[in-house]
Amino acid sequence: MSTIFKKHLARRTFLRGLGTTVALPFLDAMVPAFAQAPKAARRLGVVYVPNGMNMAEWRPTKLGAGFDLPSTLKPLAPFQNRLVVLSGMGNPEADPRPGEGLGDHSRAQAVFLTGVHPRKTEGTDIRASISADQIIARELGKQTELASLELGLEAVDLVGGCEDGYACAYSGALSWRSDTMPLPVQAQPRAVFERLFGASDSTDRASRLSRIEMERSILDLVTDQLTSLQNRLGASDRTRITEYFESIRDIERRIQRAEEQSGRGGFPEIQQPGGVPDSFEEYAKLMFDLNVLAFQTDLTRVSTFLMGREKSGRTYAEIGVPDPHHPISHHQNRPEMLEREAKINAFHMRLFAHFLQKLDSTPDGDGTLLDHSLIVHGAGMSNSDIHLHHDLPMLLAGGGAGQVKGGRHVKLSEDTPLANLWLTLIDKMGLPVEKFGDSKGRIDLVSEV
Repeated sequence: MSTIFKKHLARRTFLRGLGTTVALPFLDAMVPAFAQAPKAARRLGVVYVPNGMNMAEWRPTKLGAGFDLPSTLKPLAPFQNRLVVLSGMGNPEADPRPGEGLGDHSRAQAVFLTGVHPRKTEGTDIRASISADQIIARELGKQTELASLELGLEAVDLVGGCEDGYACAYSGALSWRSDTMPLPVQAQPRAVFERLFGASDSTDRASRLSRIEMERSILDLVTDQLTSLQNRLGASDRTRITEYFESIRDIERRIQRAEEQSGRGGFPEIQQPGGVPDSFEEYAKLMFDLNVLAFQTDLTRVSTFLMGREKSGRTYAEIGVPDPHHPISHHQNRPEMLEREAKINAFHMRLFAHFLQKLDSTPDGDGTLLDHSLIVHGAGMSNSDIHLHHDLPMLLAGGGAGQVKGGRHVKLSEDTPLANLWLTLIDKMGLPVEKFGDSKGRIDLVSEV
C-alpha cells in the first residue's frame, strides 16, 4: 500500500512584501490529493480597433471550415483552428437618428459593447447603457481581486466635447459600468503593473521611485517567501513558478527601460510614471502582456483593450505609414490610401496575434489561457469612409473552456445585431439573460461544439 503526501496550497495564494502583493498562477499543488481538478475559470477579453477596416483585405471569401485568410488576417494563421470569423453583424443603434447628424465615430464606440444608442450631448448628462463586459464582471468579479481591467493605448479625458456634439466620454471609454458611468482606460504600463502587484501608498516621488532607481524588482521583496514556497512544490510547479516570475521581471525591466528612455522626471508627485515605450509595437505588446498576467494570476477574468479611440490620429511611421490614421480611413477608394489602411489593419492584427500567442503558451489548469478564454476582436465600423455600421469585421478566438468550436467563417443573416453576440457570450460566461441592448436572439452557430 502506498502513501501519498501532497501539500495543498489555497487557490488564492499571495506572496507579500513592502507595498507588494504577488498573486500566484494556478498550480498543481492547489488541487488536493485525490480531488478532481476544479472547473477551468472562464475569461472574456475584448479588443477594439478604431476607424473601421479595409474590408476587402479583411473578409474571407470562403465560408465554413478551411476558410481563407486575407492579408489582414494572415497574422492569425497559427490560430486559424481557434477562430470563428463572423460576417453580417451590424450595429444599427450607432446610426444617426433624425436631427442628430454627424458623430458616427462616437456612436460606433459607445454602442459597440452596450447595444444602446447614446444620448447626443457634450455636457455631463451623458447616457448609454451598462456594457456586456460589465454585466459579466459583476458576477465573475465576486471571485477575483479586480472585477475587470480596462486597458488602452490612447488615454482620453472623459470630460468636454470631442466630436460633432458628442462628449469625450463616448470615444474615451469602451466599458460602461452603468447608463451614466463610462470606465476610463488605463494607458500607463507602470500604473497597470502597480495595480496588479501593489505599490507604495506614498505619493512622494523619491519614495515611490527609490526601488526603481536601486534596480530592485518587486520580486526582491518576496524572495524569502518564494524560496520557502519552491521547497514545497513539485517539479512541474517549480518550473511554472519560475517561468511566471521571469515574465514579471521581464515586464518590469521593459517598463523601467521605457521610463529611462523617456526621461520623465518633472511630473507632479501624485502622477504615476507612465513607462510608455517609444515604439508603438513594444507599447502594445507590453500592455497585452500585462493583460495576460492579470488572467494568469486570476486577478481578473474580464478585460477590454482599446487599441485606439475613434477618430484616432495616431501615425505609424514604423510600418511606413506616417499619415494620421483617421484621415487615411476616409480613403475615397483611392488605391494608395486603401493600401495604407490595410497596412495599419494588418499591423494591429499582428499585435493581436502576439496576445493570442501569449495566452496559448500560458498553462492554465488542464489547458492554456486561450483554451479557457473567449477573446473578441472587432471594430465599430466596417467601411469608415462612409461611416458604415453594418457588416462589421468581427472575430472570436479561444475555446471558452470547451464551449466554442473554432476554425470557421460564419455568415450570419444580414444585419444580425452585434448585441446578439454579446447576449450569447454572456450566456457562455454562465449568466443567462433574456435580452441585451438591441438583441433579437442568440447566435446558435457560435454555440456549436
